[in-house]
Amino acid sequence: AFVVIIYGIVESYGTDGLIVATIMAGIILCIMALCKFGSLIKYIPYTITTGFTCGIAVTLFVGQFKDFLGLQMGAVPSEFIEKIVAYSEHITTVDITTVVIGLVAIVILLVWPKVTDKIPGSLIAILVTTAIVYFGKLPVNTIGSVFGELSSAFPSISLPSFDFKLIGELVSPAFTIAILAGIESLLSAVVADGMINDQHKSNAELLGQGLGNIFSGLFGGIPATGAIARTAANVRNG
Repeated sequence: AFVVIIYGIVESYGTDGLIVATIMAGIILCIMALCKFGSLIKYIPYTITTGFTCGIAVTLFVGQFKDFLGLQMGAVPSEFIEKIVAYSEHITTVDITTVVIGLVAIVILLVWPKVTDKIPGSLIAILVTTAIVYFGKLPVNTIGSVFGELSSAFPSISLPSFDFKLIGELVSPAFTIAILAGIESLLSAVVADGMINDQHKSNAELLGQGLGNIFSGLFGGIPATGAIARTAANVRNG
């Protein structure tokens, strides 16, 4: 839903409209935090949290098929069923070298915690597989080959062009972004609580999320939320 909203804003109002909506959503999140709306997360049923988490897990798992198998195909459909169909249509293009590198990474992730928990296994997996691909000159897709050269320069503040009419039209989309961002971020915090037996501060989470989106927009970024996948990965890695 979040991606669909972002895409819709870009289609209707352009990139500047999305940036303005991002900043507005950040402001709304800050207001929600000051009004103590974060405490409402406790009324969300545990079944919703579990279902949400499982849905994210399945989505992420299926989303890795193309890169893990090295499938030679174009853009992957966003819908689940269409994605599975697309994978099956290109299953004959599996790249064995890519699969082997992926399996090496999985083995490291499973074995490394038995060696030590001081250094994240995911970091070791990245270092080892990168070294194998680089020194072995293996024909495996990398960040550089897929996305090209990435800028390392620090972004500068760039205010988008806007007027009061645009702001009025973006109130509804910005509010929707704020609600979805707030719910996903707080659900991520709840999941993290269950993993570390702690208790997060809901309103502080909303305030941080709001400030993050405001500054994301000021630097030309898009809306951002707390993510269960990356939250769980960080907790698992200490």
